[in-house]
Amino acid sequence: MNKNYSRAIPEDWRSMAAVFVALGDEHRQRILLTFEPGERLNVGQIAEVSTLARSTVSHHLKILRQAGVLGSEKIGKEVYFWVDKAWLKTVFANVAGYIEHSA
Repeated sequence: MNKNYSRAIPEDWRSMAAVFVALGDEHRQRILLTFEPGERLNVGQIAEVSTLARSTVSHHLKILRQAGVLGSEKIGKEVYFWVDKAWLKTVFANVAGYIEHSA
């Protein structure tokens, strides 16, 4: 057992935690599952198929973007979002690495 419970959380773990918090909400999971592979969607497109108000969808998109789950780009007046597969692969590889080396 590592008795240094109070040691600092590694930086890469802090960013991983944000991903798990973002994905811990059922509405955000549904938003993520809205994206087809390689697809970019704006708030209006997601709100159109959601049971949530546009402002609520925007709030959830902000959380997903801040956690790195989604990337975004403003084109004209619209912001388009996409699933950041590279970041998610990194996060889940870190988790898998921890599991592999902790057993």
